[in-house]
Amino acid sequence: MAERLAAVPELSTASFTVPSPPRGLYRDLVRSVVVSGGLVRPSPYSQSGHSGSSGNSTASSSCLTNSGISSRSACDATTDFGANELTVITHRMFSDGYIERMVQAFESGGDPSRELEKWLFELDVEWVLQVREGHGPRRQLQFLFQVQLPYKSASWLQELVGRWILAFIIILVSIKKVAFTVQDTPAVARFGKASISAMLVFVDAIIPVLKEGKLQAMLDMYACVSPRAPYYFTTLVGSPEAHIIFNEIDGLLEIRGNMLSEAISNTMEEVRTLMEDDDSWAIELPRGGGDVHRNTRCMVDYIVSMKKARASTQNSAPRHDPVYLDGLIDDTMDYLKDLLLRKSELFLDPSLRYLFLLNNSYFIAQVVSGPSAECEKYMDSHLDVSWGNAVSSLCCKPKSIFGTTVLCCWKWDNTSSVAKFQSAFHKTYQAQQFWKAPDPQLRCALRKNITKRIVSAYRNYLEEHPEQQKYVIDGNSSPECLEELLTELFEG
Repeated sequence: MAERLAAVPELSTASFTVPSPPRGLYRDLVRSVVVSGGLVRPSPYSQSGHSGSSGNSTASSSCLTNSGISSRSACDATTDFGANELTVITHRMFSDGYIERMVQAFESGGDPSRELEKWLFELDVEWVLQVREGHGPRRQLQFLFQVQLPYKSASWLQELVGRWILAFIIILVSIKKVAFTVQDTPAVARFGKASISAMLVFVDAIIPVLKEGKLQAMLDMYACVSPRAPYYFTTLVGSPEAHIIFNEIDGLLEIRGNMLSEAISNTMEEVRTLMEDDDSWAIELPRGGGDVHRNTRCMVDYIVSMKKARASTQNSAPRHDPVYLDGLIDDTMDYLKDLLLRKSELFLDPSLRYLFLLNNSYFIAQVVSGPSAECEKYMDSHLDVSWGNAVSSLCCKPKSIFGTTVLCCWKWDNTSSVAKFQSAFHKTYQAQQFWKAPDPQLRCALRKNITKRIVSAYRNYLEEHPEQQKYVIDGNSSPECLEELLTELFEG
């Protein structure tokens, strides 16, 4: 590597034979890539007729706002912050000789701050130079809102963070790339430190603002900064002076990564407090028919955001161990499950309680965690407490014969068994007629299991006791009729 560096001429204005590109060329290229909620989408700057971002899930009217992306689609998304597009832009800058010219101008142009502003202008973030440390969240928010966004949506703060992320990645990649191709690495290191320091002031200023509710933005910034600390630049070969400066840059990245992780943890603590204190649990649960609660959806959105950030850290730094996010995701999952179990005690009807736990656990499993034994447990519990009386009314009692449990019936108990079963069945059916299983697959599974356990037991009983057929009046209580009724359950 040392021989390679020695073979490259030192930075000099004579080495730049390619004409300088027109002002704003790279700025337009950067604006063609937009990060929103951790996902790269087409630039809105060239579009018209926008009606704003999609809606957000909330825990209550005061709940912290999350990203505007649905959980199901976000779960499978890979956050790369436009890596391919940014690679093309960075390569264009490098092949044009633009980055090397900026280093040279910064070193000998007379006004380093002016050259730095030009560089950040091309990256569409010259406004970071106006951000001031020490101002309160309200004042910082007012300033940031005044930043001239060509497209200002309801999620403008997320858009602003997205612009910062794009520029920050280009700076990191550009500095590392040019450091490998020039001999004067101290000049590159000084230019890199000035650029990155200016960008990191934005992190210091934005964290108090983001702590008021924009978890997605914090996670995006964390995924951008943390995996690259603390060894991103220290692997570069150069002079002792350059090595010292690159070490200082890595230290700055590590500090901001720690700041962001602390802010993320604090935000999740605030979310937990809101969840615990939310009065809507006691009001909405009895009225909800066992549906997936909006607080569950809110927490799942947060978990999905953390999983996307984890995927992003591994994409940008495969050797990085995302132990912090892994732990935070696991803790949040455990907390949510415990929260639902505790809040389910507000139900007076145990059948509705288990349906609520089943719906919410199934939603969590579908979106973020995969198949869960808890779902099977809650389904079994729901069926037992809901339909157990109907089956037991057939006067069949379990008995162990040669180690196998079978149902044994006695003739002297048969007189009103069918009538008791019909009464218990219709009572349960009427009670649950307007309960809800919002997921079609879960709804189908519930009906199938009730049919298998309840209607099949009823059908078998009638086959074994044909004398009881007289109690099946006009076919209205036939197994086929009851099975048809079950197809109407859990629609809400």
